[in-house]
Amino acid sequence: MHNIDLLSTNTIRVLAADTVKKANSGHPGAPMGCAAMAHVLFSKFMKLNPENPKWISRDRFVLSNGHGCTLHYVLLHLLGYKVTIDDLKSFRQMNSICPGHPENFMTEGIEVTTGPLGQGISNAVGLAIAEANFAATFNKEAFPVIDNYTYTILGDGCLQEGVSAEAASLAGHLKLGKLIALYDDNKIQIDGTTDLAFTEDVCKRFEAYGWHTLSVDNGDSDFEAIANAISEAKKVTDKPTLIKVRTTIGYGSLLQGSEKVHGAPLSNDDLVQLKTMFGLDPSQSFAVPQEVRDFYGDIKKQGSQREAEWNQMFAKYSAQYPELAQELNRRIANDLPVGWESALPRYTPADPAVATRKLSEIALNKIAEAVPELEGGSADLTHSNLTRWKTAVDFQHESTGLGNYAGRYIRFGVREHGMAAICNGIAAYGGFIPFCSTFLNFISYALGASRLSSLSHLRVLYVMTHDSIGLGEDGPTHQPIETLTTLRATPNTLVFRPADGNEVSGAYLAAIQNKLRPSVLALSRQNLPHLAGSSIENTLKGAYVLSDVAKPAVVLVATGSEVSACVEAAQELAKSNIQARVVSMPSMELFDEQAQTYKESVFPRGVPVLSVEALSTFGWSKYAHVSVGMTSFGSSAPANQLYEKFGMTPVAIADKAMKTIEFYKNEPLPYLMVKPF
Repeated sequence: MHNIDLLSTNTIRVLAADTVKKANSGHPGAPMGCAAMAHVLFSKFMKLNPENPKWISRDRFVLSNGHGCTLHYVLLHLLGYKVTIDDLKSFRQMNSICPGHPENFMTEGIEVTTGPLGQGISNAVGLAIAEANFAATFNKEAFPVIDNYTYTILGDGCLQEGVSAEAASLAGHLKLGKLIALYDDNKIQIDGTTDLAFTEDVCKRFEAYGWHTLSVDNGDSDFEAIANAISEAKKVTDKPTLIKVRTTIGYGSLLQGSEKVHGAPLSNDDLVQLKTMFGLDPSQSFAVPQEVRDFYGDIKKQGSQREAEWNQMFAKYSAQYPELAQELNRRIANDLPVGWESALPRYTPADPAVATRKLSEIALNKIAEAVPELEGGSADLTHSNLTRWKTAVDFQHESTGLGNYAGRYIRFGVREHGMAAICNGIAAYGGFIPFCSTFLNFISYALGASRLSSLSHLRVLYVMTHDSIGLGEDGPTHQPIETLTTLRATPNTLVFRPADGNEVSGAYLAAIQNKLRPSVLALSRQNLPHLAGSSIENTLKGAYVLSDVAKPAVVLVATGSEVSACVEAAQELAKSNIQARVVSMPSMELFDEQAQTYKESVFPRGVPVLSVEALSTFGWSKYAHVSVGMTSFGSSAPANQLYEKFGMTPVAIADKAMKTIEFYKNEPLPYLMVKPF
């Protein structure tokens, strides 16, 4: 045991306790218990450069038990990232860069947003997948330009969440040898001892997943044992490693080892005794001994030197492999290939009717060739989601004979939540555009992760098929009703329900161009005609006039498969000399971002609007005076029978439109597009 290790670890503990105390809010127990393993990891193993937090070959660290984020903020401060003592003092306060749980876009050095338990370890699997693919794609002999580990600290809560089981199972199958997880085995959770609800043998479970496992009996002060375990983990190259580290929650506190130190600040008396016991001045707060500052200052200097050496290697690599170096630089810079969008297919009404899931497959075949950073797959529905392009190679460990790490198609298995969380990690790595796919109804299984895509400003593409009651015979267990409403209510999410091939291409264009937003593409199982008036460019406006008349008596607005039904309904109305404008609305979010004058050109004042969508009507009152849609679950029957039953045939829509027109002859017509303030 080295004095500087002990002094540094105790300084981390006290700084974390001071930070929570100043905020009068937070979780001191986990940081105090994890301080030793975190200190060993960051001081002896992590390859990083605080001068350039985005260095592509840096090691990645994820604090999966994100409630313990003061641990990470303190380490970032000591290492010289842009986290000051004043920032620590503003923990959990308005506009602080040290929020109550780690957020990747708020704090320099935070790789992913964590807090919802299980997400961090699942993100770490994605980070490790990204590293493995990047290395297999760009590394050459003597030029390991991509060579980093992904480390994560996680707790009992993370291991109890199902998402971590999904991700860990896949990580074991994929043999991700550069993923190392340190399990904070402190035997405590919020309700009390873990014996109340969690008595499984974690190491045996992870061994069954295909992980290498190790244990450290004293994670509070046995620095050598922690270091030896991490060193041993790095020697195993064909399995991820879980290191179970036995710790004491709130180590040093009068309440150590109990749930009482989990989620509340230490008392003043406890802080005094804690600092005194550690040999620190109890009269000072937020104090860092000079020896500790010097020690971590040296780590920062070593990091700068390591990147300088990497830059020298990359210069030689660039000279020998200029095309690869140029491509790697492009992807690191997050620039799209020049002219990639010209690969997107375009259609005319003369082209045969096709399901939008099939049109998505056609688009993906083009995009995958033009945009090599596209990587992803399906949750065991490849042949239904139609997500695997013709030249795709599976991302697999070579020993399986199923593919290799340079492959870009991921077989996620039936793991919807883990799939989405893994894609967040891939996106956070940099240089990738991940996509994942299942039936639209089952994105509900993944909402914990898809919400974090939005919060974290991560470009993840959710390719969701079987998008409405139109999927038919599988019935209400599979027919999404409320799903798009939930997604549309999530800030910073783009939701697309394209009506034909041009709108599918337009949706992919918008999704890929929006670098700080996830996108959901809701795609049909049933065939849909290509519509006169549709285009890629119109799709980017969110809503547009598809077919028009001189003086519309009503506006029919719809998405997806119901747009063509509205076109037919307008033809029915014309038989009764009623003129109807038809508006296609592939993306409410993009339409909301248009100028007011454009919105009014689509939905003119004084004209009633009828919306049609084979999903919930909730949310349509923003755009329509009357809505046709689902107010119940669906049913098991062929699609055409369901549309008849629920009143979404062209004849039924036309009848509803006539009733709408008649009603508003005698009632004031509110204008829905007005924003007075």
